Amino acid sequence: MLYDAHNHLQDERLDPWREQIIPMLPQTGLAEMIVNGSSEEDWPAVAELAREHAFIRPAFGLHPWYVKERSSQWSDTLRQLLMEHPHAVVGEIGLDRWIENPDIDAQLECLRTQLALAVELDRPATLHCLRAFGLLEETLRKATLPRRGFLLHSYGGPAEMIPGFVKLGAYFSLSPYFGHPRKAAQLAVFKDVPLDRLLAETDAPDMWPPEELNPHPLHSADGKAINHPANLRVSYDLLAQVRGMEVAELEKVIATNYNALFGTAR
Repeated sequence: MLYDAHNHLQDERLDPWREQIIPMLPQTGLAEMIVNGSSEEDWPAVAELAREHAFIRPAFGLHPWYVKERSSQWSDTLRQLLMEHPHAVVGEIGLDRWIENPDIDAQLECLRTQLALAVELDRPATLHCLRAFGLLEETLRKATLPRRGFLLHSYGGPAEMIPGFVKLGAYFSLSPYFGHPRKAAQLAVFKDVPLDRLLAETDAPDMWPPEELNPHPLHSADGKAINHPANLRVSYDLLAQVRGMEVAELEKVIATNYNALFGTAR
C-alpha cells in the first residue's frame, strides 16, 4: 500500500484529466493521499474532494505564495474548515524567499498563526520551504510545535540541517522531481534522513519526474509538463535506490511513518 504525503489534486491544471485520474489511483496500490489547499480560493475544492473520496485526507493552509492575497477572515475560515474535517492536516504552510518580492514578515506571521492552530487542534502540519531553511529552523525552535510532528515536503535543505529538524519533530518527503540528474545531490541528501522519518510524495501537478522515469506523462495545452498523481511509485523507487532497500521493505517503513505523523488511513 502506497501513501502520497503531499499533492494538489484540486489544482486547475489537472481539470481535464481529474475524472479519469481519480478512479485509477486505488488501482496503483494507493492507500491514502493528502491533498493540500494553498489559499482561501482552493480550500472548498479540497474539502469537496475529501467528502467524495475516502482515500483523500484534506489539508488546509495558507501557502507563503498567497499571504499577500489573504482576507481579514482567513484564519477564522481556516479554523472552521479544520473543525469540520477532524482528520485534516494544517498545510501547506511555510516560508519562501524564492518568489519575487517576498513579504517575509507576513509569511512569518501567517506561519506562526497556523502552527499555533495546529497545536491547538492537535493536528500535524505540512511545511514548504525555499531558500529560507535557516529562518525556518530558527522560527520553529522558538515556537510551540504540533505534538505529532510536521512534514518538510520535497525537502531541499542541506543534510547538515536534518538532525536539528528531526529534534523538532520533522519528517521528510521526496518527490519524483528528484530523479532529474540535476537534482542528484539533493536526492543523495535522503541517505541522511533517519529511516523512521522518510515519506514519499508526488506534489502533483508539480515536481514531475524525468521523461525516462515517467510512466504517466501529462502536458498542458501550452506543452508544459504536468506531474500525474499516479507517479507516486517513482518516488518510492528513487528512495529505495538511494537507501539501498527493497521497495517492498520501504513500503512498510513509509506506511508506519505516514500513520505515525498523519494518523491511520481511513
